[in-house]
Amino acid sequence: MVGKLAYTLLAIGILQYCLIPVDTNPAIATSYEPLEICMENCALCRKMLGTWFNGQLCGESCYKYRGKLIPECEDFASISPFLNKL
Repeated sequence: MVGKLAYTLLAIGILQYCLIPVDTNPAIATSYEPLEICMENCALCRKMLGTWFNGQLCGESCYKYRGKLIPECEDFASISPFLNKL
């Protein structure tokens, strides 16, 4: 009898725990905009590479192509159009 009561109370406790509402972040649930990622990567590459990287040109290309060509700071092929000759 005590075992059944303990099992029932445990089952009710687990059920109540499962029904607690979850607080989520809508930005994560809906993902980020490619344009936003592109602009953030341009700023990051500018910080990493300094004057060798043309951040303004990178940002303009983000708007022109609507974030379809996202620069990766460690990938030479994706940032080569934005590198300055010193």
